[in-house]
Amino acid sequence: MLDAFEVITTSGVVLWSKTYAPVGSHIINALIKDVFIEERTGVDRAARKYNKEQYTLRWTEAKGFGLIFVAVYQSLLHLTWIDELLENIKTIFLGLYKEQLKGSQFRVANYPFDKYFEQRLRELDQTTELPAEDKRQLGAESKRDVLTQADTGGPPPPPVPGLLTVQRQAAPAAEVLSDSTPSQTPETSRPVTPSSQVITAKAGPGGRISRRARKAANANSNNTSGAEDKAKKSTNGKSGAKKMTKWGPDGIADEESDEILDYSANDTGAGTTEELPAPSVDAIDSESFGTKTQKGQFVLKDLGDEIHSILQNADEEKAKANGSSAGVVNSSIGAISSLFRNVVGGKVLTEADLVKPLKAMEDHLLKKNVAREAAVRLCEGVQKELVGKKTASFQSIDSALRAGMESSLRKILTPTTSLDLLREIEVVTSPTNQQQPRRPYVISVVGVNGVGKSTNLSKLCFFLLQNKYKVLIAACDTFRSGAVEQLRVHARNLKELSARENAGHVELYEKGYGKDAANVAKDAVAYAASNDFDVVLIDTAGRRHNDQRLMSSLEKFAKFANPDKILMVGEALVGTDSVMQARNFNQAFGPGRGLDGFIISKCDTVGDMVGTLVSMVHATGIPIVFLGVGQHYGDLRGLSVPWAVGLLMK
Repeated sequence: MLDAFEVITTSGVVLWSKTYAPVGSHIINALIKDVFIEERTGVDRAARKYNKEQYTLRWTEAKGFGLIFVAVYQSLLHLTWIDELLENIKTIFLGLYKEQLKGSQFRVANYPFDKYFEQRLRELDQTTELPAEDKRQLGAESKRDVLTQADTGGPPPPPVPGLLTVQRQAAPAAEVLSDSTPSQTPETSRPVTPSSQVITAKAGPGGRISRRARKAANANSNNTSGAEDKAKKSTNGKSGAKKMTKWGPDGIADEESDEILDYSANDTGAGTTEELPAPSVDAIDSESFGTKTQKGQFVLKDLGDEIHSILQNADEEKAKANGSSAGVVNSSIGAISSLFRNVVGGKVLTEADLVKPLKAMEDHLLKKNVAREAAVRLCEGVQKELVGKKTASFQSIDSALRAGMESSLRKILTPTTSLDLLREIEVVTSPTNQQQPRRPYVISVVGVNGVGKSTNLSKLCFFLLQNKYKVLIAACDTFRSGAVEQLRVHARNLKELSARENAGHVELYEKGYGKDAANVAKDAVAYAASNDFDVVLIDTAGRRHNDQRLMSSLEKFAKFANPDKILMVGEALVGTDSVMQARNFNQAFGPGRGLDGFIISKCDTVGDMVGTLVSMVHATGIPIVFLGVGQHYGDLRGLSVPWAVGLLMK
């Protein structure tokens, strides 16, 4: 791994640096002196490599700005990605601070570059893997260690591929579970010794077993014999036979044959369950997913890929500078735009000229997970942009195609109403009109099964806590087993995080299972109003969008809870079914009431196949409010239309 990385001027002024291990300043000074000032011989200037003491220094230059980018690491390491890192960091740094570097005060300016550097370093480090030979050697050594520890005599038996490593990893996990969730254990449980976990190889041809295998098997049986004898005594000497069930005259099993099967709670002797201590929650850096405005409001970042867009633009500019004959055919939509090669320059495009290119574009969008009717609508928008356009050159055709596509996407994705959620909450909780009573702002989350409603509700709650709001989570999923417990864990974690960061306050409102969800939601809103809560987040049960019996209850829910916003959670990987999901949910709340926005979950699992965003907005005309991008409370983002357009055109 790197020890240090520095961005310095040719005069020796450090503009930005990142240190992972202490490196003396004389190391960098020696590089500047020997390479750039005295230009000594013996330095590999072609490879841009310099050795000093136990360190290796690699560098690259931005001569137009008089900057040197230097990476320092131990000479014993072989970092294959170091050259790519240097070039990428140079491109990103110049792309971000080009105008600032041209100013007269650039030597004393501030360059907040840490997060960009960390992201690119992490990406490059994850792409590198050990050579296959090294992996085989490490795997053989680990298996040999396990066998040596488990054997009680003689040389170790031959390794069993793919089995022993699993046993080695399973032991610590069992210890963690037993410590965190103490439970009763049946009297017949056996203590497991390390030697009993060794998996012996099957017998060879003819049923013969090697001498080493017999020795290991005998050792295992000797170590476990004491525990087995003790277990046999506790079962009245009938451990080998299955205990017969005694049936009563009414056909119900006798109570004497009942076994304790519920070990989930610790019996305190008073008929109550003791709440287990909460595990520690990792701290979340608020700057990683949002920023604070001048008014003190915490605003989520839009989901964009600034680093990759900078690198991609640099590659395109480099290709243009090299006079590439392919033009933008090598760019994101080159495969589509290449279909215009049969169009002669200076010709006015007609519908007949656009049939094949637009068909190719439609297929491209379908591969990006866009529903067919949404793809057709987009292509029709591009057709309107291009028909009647006079082609000056092939390059202008490509540019027109991309511009037309971007225009159609922006028309679909750009919201027609305000998405300033914090402002809407402020209007309700702090009304300027004295005649208007203060009340909590109510947000309900709906969706099909398994899309991440509870998870994204907790992310939304964490975002509101950053704005110092008092939030009440209403557990209105009274059907799914474990739904209330899931929210209880989220509320506990969020309460710990908010107390640690001196943020807002969160509580959970629950009435167990089997209750009417609409009544629970109504009671939760009344409870929040009487206890001065700012926001109520209502979780609902997942339901199939094409089941009218399940969807019909949403109309009653909307009337009883009367939420200010109803957000539907949809998966980014759902595919073309997203259109029917969005339409059915939008029509399920009764006349005059529909969805107010979408939360698209699992956007980190689909790569550039983000067509669900277009499909859902196309089907309903309802905007996307948030995007879920991970499994942490801070993994919530706003939608960046340029980001979505870039991925769809990629």
